[in-house]
Amino acid sequence: MAFNIKLLLAICSVALFFTLVSADLSKEDIDGFVEEHNKARAQVGNRPLKWNATLAKYAQDYADKRVDDCAMEHSMGPYGENLASGEGMSGAAAAKYWVTEKEFYDYDLNKCVRDECGHYLGVIWGKTTEVGCGISKCKNGLNYVICNYDPAYNEEDHPY
Repeated sequence: MAFNIKLLLAICSVALFFTLVSADLSKEDIDGFVEEHNKARAQVGNRPLKWNATLAKYAQDYADKRVDDCAMEHSMGPYGENLASGEGMSGAAAAKYWVTEKEFYDYDLNKCVRDECGHYLGVIWGKTTEVGCGISKCKNGLNYVICNYDPAYNEEDHPY
C-alpha cells in the first residue's frame, strides 16, 4: 500500500508541475522569452533572468482573461508586467519589441527621455531575477502576450 501512495504522490506532483507550467507555451516559446530578455540584460551587464512557473501561470491566467477583448490593460497584480499584442506574435518577438524602447532611455541622465521606455526598463532592471510569461489567441485573431517580473521594476530605484 505504501508503494501505491508514493506512486500516487509522484503522479500528482508531476501533474501539478505541468499545470503550473503553462500547457499553452512550447519550450521554444519559453526559450524565446528568456533568451531575448537575457540578451538585453547582458548588454547592460545584468545577470540573466530565470523562468518562474508561478509567474508564468499568473501571466497565462491573465492572458486567457483577455481573449474576448485583447485589451492592453495591466492586471494590476503584485508583479512587474509588460504587455504586447500582434498577429502571430511570439514570446521572442514581444521581448524584442519591448527592447526597442531602449532608444528612449538616456544612460547618462539615468532616465527616460520620453515616457516610452518603461517596457525596456522592465526587461533590464537589475533587481529583477525571475520572469514568467503567457500567450493567448484573442477572438480578433491577435496574440496577447504578457510577461510578469519579480521583483518588479521600481521607478524610484536605480532602473538597471
